[in-house]
Amino acid sequence: MPAGPGQNVTTFARETPMPEKLLHAARDGNPEALGRLLEYYRPYLRLLTRLQVPARLQKKLDASDVVQETFLDAARDFPYFRGSTDAEFVAWLKRLLAANVADAQRRFLGTQKRNVLQESEVLQMLDRSSELVDQRLLARDSPSSSVGVREQAVRLAAALERLPSQYHDVILLHHFQGLAFQEVAARLDRSVHSVKNLWLRALVALKRQLGDEP
Repeated sequence: MPAGPGQNVTTFARETPMPEKLLHAARDGNPEALGRLLEYYRPYLRLLTRLQVPARLQKKLDASDVVQETFLDAARDFPYFRGSTDAEFVAWLKRLLAANVADAQRRFLGTQKRNVLQESEVLQMLDRSSELVDQRLLARDSPSSSVGVREQAVRLAAALERLPSQYHDVILLHHFQGLAFQEVAARLDRSVHSVKNLWLRALVALKRQLGDEP
């Protein structure tokens, strides 16, 4: 079973074998391989979830809880997964995640009836978040430029989670959600000058986590 939210993401990011190998081992009936594969994607799925949760629900809806629920569904339903590639596995996980995000939103908004159209819309939003993560901070000249885009995105998500919360928040709001510094300042209850300085420090810290700077 995948570890909880407190699991050391650095360990998994650096020691997990290639996802394709873990997937094949899981398909051969190795539950530990499935757990490690899910754990490998935990920070990435949390990042996608946080990018899609409306601001009014962010204090009520915990992305970690939604991802954990998705992992429980994945562990239960994995025998029915028919894909053979890592890309197919990630697409399957995102479908499960979309259903859980939509379900959580229904609970907090006071609607109980399942809406397949809403789940489809959430899935499309998650796909757009994936594209955004691929584009932002990854199109850079770095020692990891030859690594696959998805692996870079997973590394980026894990690196973001290792940052102090204030660094994580300013990068998420400005880079990924596209908020202007004035909007970020209002959201974080800081001055614009303070937010700009925080953002610069956060980028330096993130580059260090990614191994781009000593």
